[in-house]
Amino acid sequence: MSDRIDLAALPSDFLWGTATSAYQIEGAVAEDGRAPSIWDTFSHTPGKTAGNDHADVACDHYHRWREDIALMRRLGTNAYRLSIAWPRVRPDGRGPVNTRGLDFYDRLVDGLLEAGITPSVTLYHWDLPQALQDRGGWPERDTALAFAEYASVVAARLTDRVTLWATLNEPLCSAWIGHLEGRMAPGLTDLTAAVRASYHLLLGHGLATQAIRAASPSAEVGIVTNLSTIHAATDREEDVRAARRMDGHVNRWWLDPVHGRGFPADMRRLYGVELPEREGDLAAIAAPLDWLGLNYYMPATVADDPTGPMPRVRSVRRLGVPRTGMDWEVDAGGIETLLLRLTDEYGARRLYVTENGSAYPDVVRPDGTVHDPERQDYLERHLAACASAARKGAPLAGYFAWSLLDNFEWAYGYDKRFGLVHVDYRTQVRTIKGSGHRYADIIRAHREGARRAA
Repeated sequence: MSDRIDLAALPSDFLWGTATSAYQIEGAVAEDGRAPSIWDTFSHTPGKTAGNDHADVACDHYHRWREDIALMRRLGTNAYRLSIAWPRVRPDGRGPVNTRGLDFYDRLVDGLLEAGITPSVTLYHWDLPQALQDRGGWPERDTALAFAEYASVVAARLTDRVTLWATLNEPLCSAWIGHLEGRMAPGLTDLTAAVRASYHLLLGHGLATQAIRAASPSAEVGIVTNLSTIHAATDREEDVRAARRMDGHVNRWWLDPVHGRGFPADMRRLYGVELPEREGDLAAIAAPLDWLGLNYYMPATVADDPTGPMPRVRSVRRLGVPRTGMDWEVDAGGIETLLLRLTDEYGARRLYVTENGSAYPDVVRPDGTVHDPERQDYLERHLAACASAARKGAPLAGYFAWSLLDNFEWAYGYDKRFGLVHVDYRTQVRTIKGSGHRYADIIRAHREGARRAA
């Protein structure tokens, strides 16, 4: 019930949103001048995704965006976090601008604004043009420079209507999972490449921030990080140190540089990879943030593993703890802990929860409804934790549920459903789930309370 959430703790102008990403929903991968991304290549490589699924069609959002905006209106949301497909705008990465690709986002932004929905644009949600990967990808400095050029192109077109900008989504996944673990595009397992990619991703963030602000001094620019609360499996000193390493790998490596602290010295020693530093880079990476985005899904419990994969830890499964359909532990308290950490330790000026959600095996019932009580409970518990953090001083300005739609869930394919709206991938029929209706109720209750308090 929404009465478990202290809605009065949230500001009256709170952004209630949903989030998606281009490759996961758009489809139309070969239309209007779009070229392949690393995810087109990865997902079409046999054995890389569950069921060898790919996003050639996905949710067909490229053609059904008006229908999807109508769904947002039914949910009562006033914000929408979308990503721009780099290979749709600059198919070669640094070559000519594809006007037809930009035209699509022009129409989408205009449609959102006409519906009273604030667009929040993410410039990079993992879909690097394959042409840039062929020239070395994120381990190469040129990719960071190309990203800044692409940011300038998009900002020049949209900053007259878009205020909220994110440079990167979850650079951890791009660097560690894509270049170290090999479970995401481009599918490498190379520590040196991963560390270099992490550096150039953050350099690209800083340079893109400058490019956006050059296009519009009033733009509000941030970065989206996926963070976890980290717990030691035991109180043994070895496990406590392992938890510290995991915190460095997952959290501090990304937070410290963008807040002007440089890359953590303990992690630099652990990785043993020389960073491709040049004069002025750290200042660029630490370009002041207008806001910081938190993507939160789960905590991590780890034990020491001196011969294990970087950062030399192993995950420990806690028994008796509820888990989602992704087998991810449910811990709503973690989102409050992280929001307060970002406030107290990093001095965040404004925070958004840019993703938070859960996957469960949804089924459309004979009456045409989708009953998902576990997701409803997950949503309510995490919103309650967000409100608690706001009451304790976290400058939380908005929440974007992941996701608006069921979609292509990267290497997990189409089996894992995160949406507030169910998608029948065969017919493209959309059905608002029980969790979507509950989210609408919570949004309505907050607005009514804000009106009464005004």
